[in-house]
Amino acid sequence: MKSTELRDLDIEALSKKLGENREELFKLRFQHATAQLEKTHRLRQVRKNIARILTVQNEKKRQG
Repeated sequence: MKSTELRDLDIEALSKKLGENREELFKLRFQHATAQLEKTHRLRQVRKNIARILTVQNEKKRQG
């Protein structure tokens, strides 16, 4: 997801997206550990999405 799309969401929606991405990251790590993951680039993409969501959340909390 792009950061501009994330900035349009409210804090509750961001929290939901964060939970979904963390769950996906957990599943991807498990697949990677058991050598079942074919698209290893997804690990990096999901980690970056989590970082984007956390950044936008912190920006919104500072603004008010």
